[in-house]
Amino acid sequence: MKKVLVINGPNINMLGVREPEIYGNITLKGIENELSSLAKELKVEVDFFQSNHEGAIVDKIQSSLNGIAGIIINPAAFTHTSVAIRDAFIAISVPIIEVHISNIYAREEFRHKSYIAAIAVGQITGLGIDGYLFALRKIVSLI
Repeated sequence: MKKVLVINGPNINMLGVREPEIYGNITLKGIENELSSLAKELKVEVDFFQSNHEGAIVDKIQSSLNGIAGIIINPAAFTHTSVAIRDAFIAISVPIIEVHISNIYAREEFRHKSYIAAIAVGQITGLGIDGYLFALRKIVSLI
């Protein structure tokens, strides 16, 4: 069975508490439950990883070199700052889709730059948790 990795960056563990007017009330566990249900329908395995630490995310990406068919990532604040995460993705050569719960282009200008978007298959922004579900459907169609 093909395996998809879902990575969430800093502060995503605070969903449900953090700025509900922007991110809604769903928790990270709620998103994972929704994705797990969809993964069963799509007949893929899904693994989850969240970290507030850039190096841990880089390590996770690198360790997925064997056995992961595709990656969905919400890099959160690292979207706008991390060349290291971008370079880790380039090194492993699997399809990735970048997801953001809020529309990063409708927010502060510093959020408009993504270091990941240019190397991703696509970017989904502003569709809430549905973005994760769309991303899983698309990544499955690619792998």
